[in-house]
Amino acid sequence: MVAAMDDDASGVDRPRTATTAGAALPTTTARRQRRPRQATAERRAEILRAAARTFGAKGYKTGSLAEVAEQVGITHAGVLHHFGSKEQLLVEVLEFRDKEDVRELEGQHIPDGLELFHHLVRTARANELRPGIVQGYTVLTGESVTENHPARTWVTDRFRVLRGEIAHAVTVVGGPGTSDEAATRAANAIIGVMDGLQVQWLLDPSAVQLAEGTRVAIEAILTAACPDTTIPTLG
Repeated sequence: MVAAMDDDASGVDRPRTATTAGAALPTTTARRQRRPRQATAERRAEILRAAARTFGAKGYKTGSLAEVAEQVGITHAGVLHHFGSKEQLLVEVLEFRDKEDVRELEGQHIPDGLELFHHLVRTARANELRPGIVQGYTVLTGESVTENHPARTWVTDRFRVLRGEIAHAVTVVGGPGTSDEAATRAANAIIGVMDGLQVQWLLDPSAVQLAEGTRVAIEAILTAACPDTTIPTLG
């Protein structure tokens, strides 16, 4: 049964009322303001996780907001209250997935050089414990190649940024002799291998070791792209 949306979780600050009660009221008011904002953030995260499951299982076009809403006990209108549109919800699901990838960094910058490749292997290892997020990402990025898909621009931009970050890390590992062209080829190969392994792993997890396969592939690509550098075991 679908419950009605809790309008008190709007997160809107209400004006304070003049009082002779001294400092006690502002403190109480501040608490009351924090609780709605916290409740709103928690509800948004809950909706994002439900949307990731729905879009991952059924795709963006087939997965409905009603299905998302039912999982979190609110109405279709409740989902729109928090995200405005299905398209915006989709983008935030993808951004949520990216934030999960960098959670271990705890606010630090994306690493560079060899540390970036250690991070990629650790991400693959973390993904083995969150198949739902991996499935959602895989389905939505695959769908994005279709005409007028709302995630197309986001996915294209994400690959462009990721390609640049990995290519730069390759040049750091390989040194001055590594050309930009070779670094970009290596970056494309690493992205392709990681996404391809995820597809195989989702289809048959007993046949594919996601983290180990990612490690072996990245080490091999770096060895080929940076022949004058000894590549350590990653992870």
